Amino acid sequence: MSQDHVLLTGGAGFIGSHVAAELAMRNVVPVLLDNFANSRRSVIGRLERITGHPVICEEADILDADALAGVFARYPINAVVHFAALKAVGESLERPLDYFQTNVSGLIGLMQAMQNAGVFTLVFSSSATVYGDTARLPIPETAPLGYKNPYGFTKLACEQVIEQAEEADNRWAIGRLRYFNPVGAHPSCLIGEDPNDSPNNLMPYIAKVAAGELPEVRIFGDDYPTPDGTGVRDYIHVCDLADGHLKSLDVLHREGRGHVVNLGTGRGHSVKEVVDAYSRAVGRDLPWSIHPRRDGDVAANWADPACAMDLLGFQATRDLDDMCRSSWNWIQASAGRE
Repeated sequence: MSQDHVLLTGGAGFIGSHVAAELAMRNVVPVLLDNFANSRRSVIGRLERITGHPVICEEADILDADALAGVFARYPINAVVHFAALKAVGESLERPLDYFQTNVSGLIGLMQAMQNAGVFTLVFSSSATVYGDTARLPIPETAPLGYKNPYGFTKLACEQVIEQAEEADNRWAIGRLRYFNPVGAHPSCLIGEDPNDSPNNLMPYIAKVAAGELPEVRIFGDDYPTPDGTGVRDYIHVCDLADGHLKSLDVLHREGRGHVVNLGTGRGHSVKEVVDAYSRAVGRDLPWSIHPRRDGDVAANWADPACAMDLLGFQATRDLDDMCRSSWNWIQASAGRE
């Protein structure tokens, strides 16, 4: 890989920290920028234990233009991976303006700072929510785009900003990576998903039930047109996802042009299947209860992973049991730790 320093916005978060670890292990210097709104400062020390190297971290908000300019002035950054965003579907229904500002304005400000610094290589953390409630399964990158909630709208709007910027200036080489559902944790058990507030995603919620911090898994809807009535999603191990980012950076540097790629496994699992798999990892049945559907949720989605293999040489290697075991190992190892 040709780059020396890669800026990771939101780099202390769940996915960002795993990408930081992989970059450092490949002798690339990750420069983290994070406001720690939904991450922990202790991640920096844990990353240093994983990599054996000091980790650069700038505490700043993605909306702070002066802070962004300062980071580009201080470090020889020649690529950026942009994770910093608000990401909870339910919360976006309650706080849409916050989501528009942080996610869309944040991307625009970052790209302006990159342009001013002469840096045009970017990997953008997008989402399968840009497909809306598509009836096409598995979902290819050519599926119709749409949105079911403000969060999905922001990811689609960001992709459109990127597309038009690329059309206007061919110096941009941007990888749009459409994640499905990242889960699991690093094999070191030093980093994993650790939200500061009540978890909005399924697996960290299950993990808190397994740890005794929450009473039961709340399943929202059991009347979807799926095999067991619960929502079906494509879950991907965060370490596989991190590998996809590095492969995206490699291709951007080598080819000098952008790409749009799904990052998933190509297989869907229902909420009940995930609860059962986590129960196997823990060694006991976890309690659950059924609640009404949530606004903005779709019945099922999973990726067509063929394009990721063709363009990036990427294929997920870990299955659902691997994901649940690594999550539970992380939860057990982090008990009592900040």
